[in-house]
Amino acid sequence: MHIGEAMPIDSVRRKLVKGFACTAVSAAMLPCCLGRAALAAAGGLEFKLRKIADGVFAFQGVDELMSAANQGAISNLGVVVGTDAVAVIDSGGSLIEANTLIAAIGKISAKPVRYLINTHMHPDHIFGNAAFREIGATIVGHRNLPRALEARGAFYLQSFREQIGGALMKGIEIIPPTMLVDDRLQLDLGGRVLELQAWKAAHTDNDLTVFDSATRTLFAGDLVFIGSLPTLDGSLLGWLRQMDALAAIGAARVVPGHGPVPADWPEALTAERRYFEVLARDIRKAIADGVPLSEAVRTAGRSERGNWHLFDDYNERNATAAFAELEWE
Repeated sequence: MHIGEAMPIDSVRRKLVKGFACTAVSAAMLPCCLGRAALAAAGGLEFKLRKIADGVFAFQGVDELMSAANQGAISNLGVVVGTDAVAVIDSGGSLIEANTLIAAIGKISAKPVRYLINTHMHPDHIFGNAAFREIGATIVGHRNLPRALEARGAFYLQSFREQIGGALMKGIEIIPPTMLVDDRLQLDLGGRVLELQAWKAAHTDNDLTVFDSATRTLFAGDLVFIGSLPTLDGSLLGWLRQMDALAAIGAARVVPGHGPVPADWPEALTAERRYFEVLARDIRKAIADGVPLSEAVRTAGRSERGNWHLFDDYNERNATAAFAELEWE
């Protein structure tokens, strides 16, 4: 998801903020699971968990903006099943989606959902958290995530109520993680250990990846976009600096935050890296040439337009963020 963050007080950053304004599922819980399935069916959400490796499943979100029509189901979600427990990667963009996911998990495993891992703060990844709190899952996230949600939460609830409607927003709460990752953390699901890694500012300042070494599957959250334009809500330079470290993760496949599931790794990074390099190059040239912000954001990165979905929705916002960062180099 692509939501802006309040920045320092200079006018460029104020302009940027305005631009961005745009499970314990077990046999004992079967009645609850059936209730969730009925709720999901009533919501009309089409939902399919696809097996992408042994004990690893993913849901591919639609390549759209969040709306009432798609019920917020625009991001990719993950499920990893161990011998003792299940971990879920991201809770989706609504309670309907989260309850649908929980019902789907009940069809593939009777093991409890022990962990819900939030990859970052954006609503399409965390608006379903309340459904997982209800079933007793421990919510895990980057050390910066609670602060970010505290700062943004009220804004998210208000702005998305206007964007996707009050009916879909009913019951949604901003729920922070209670288990925090400072650098790295291992979660043992029984016969399968997940490696969680916290990253410096890139897509956001609270990005977290999840690596299942048993199948060499990487859940990258929004550090990786495929086909859908990557969006900048953290640091352009930070994202570019961390590309090599991200690529060095020994995965065979990746589940990106948005785009086809799964994708080959690290080839999945190629287009994203190119886009950000082009954007940085264009913005640096505009700054050097004295081009005003209003003109620079309309032209920077335009050569990439044919390569990305949602380009017209987000490229100017990315360019504004890049200008705000690069003018101080």
